[in-house]
Amino acid sequence: MYGKQTETAIAALSRLAEVWDGGRTRLSAVEIADQRGLPRAMVAKILSALSQAGLVSGSPGPGGGYALAREPKEISLREAHELFERDDVSSNCPFGGGVCGVGEPCALHDRLRAMQGAVRQLLDETSLEIFRKAVQEDGLKPVPKGTRPDASRETYRAPHSRKKKA
Repeated sequence: MYGKQTETAIAALSRLAEVWDGGRTRLSAVEIADQRGLPRAMVAKILSALSQAGLVSGSPGPGGGYALAREPKEISLREAHELFERDDVSSNCPFGGGVCGVGEPCALHDRLRAMQGAVRQLLDETSLEIFRKAVQEDGLKPVPKGTRPDASRETYRAPHSRKKKA
């Protein structure tokens, strides 16, 4: 779906959306990184790219930091995604080798197309407002750095499988 840079961008933007008050509250790259449990250097680099793209505004020095450049409801996840990912418009099959695209579609073709469509829709229809609302109206509290969950929960991530070497 997306890589580490996009994930970090959405994490930083979501944190700025959570504190949105018209842009008066500013957070430093260090604060955002620490609050999200992300590498500081990577967050600083991502915020620079987000600033160049007009998604955040930054001001240096004491009292400086970053804020969203527009209201959270005006910034879609698509905008962050487009900065770091390229749209895969290829009709190539993940199986390769002429299995799909030459004759009948492969066994996964329709499922993969539906998944791609769902991801596009999510990116287009979801704004940063969802994060502002969750914290400011619904009472969601970001957890302190280093907090571990009491119980496991279902994740959207692909499972990690590590085979032991014999």
